[in-house]
Amino acid sequence: MPIAVGTKAPDFALKSSKMTDVKLSNNFGKKNTVLLFFPAAFTGVCTKEMCDITAGLNAYSGLNADVIAVSVDTPFAQDAWAQKEKIGITLASDLNKDTIKKYDVVFPMLAGVGDTAARAAFVIDKNGIVQYSEQTPTPKDLPNFDKVKETLAKLK
Repeated sequence: MPIAVGTKAPDFALKSSKMTDVKLSNNFGKKNTVLLFFPAAFTGVCTKEMCDITAGLNAYSGLNADVIAVSVDTPFAQDAWAQKEKIGITLASDLNKDTIKKYDVVFPMLAGVGDTAARAAFVIDKNGIVQYSEQTPTPKDLPNFDKVKETLAKLK
């Protein structure tokens, strides 16, 4: 079960696909955050999800939200994937798997290759409180982005 609504969101410091530092707390007091977890770069469902989010990024900006997507891939793999697929959102590497554990979204032994991030979505308000929390039933299912946007609309 992912961390619950009403919980203080665990902060993190991860490397982006561009090798810059990504900290959740950088948005505190300024913007809401849509925090997405996805299993692996260069996979069909993850590519569709990140390309769809990129195409609709203005909707999130209009709701005063940054989007950060986290996987256990290396920043280098994330960058190659982002360039290939023209993904325009912040991708962050949780290579050591600390953040997926803090958010309780570990998918054990995905396809026999090891623990990865489960597919999940969180809305975290400007105060760092989780306002929406969803882990999908399987890695093939996408989060309910209509509910994500509804939650953000209430926070504006």
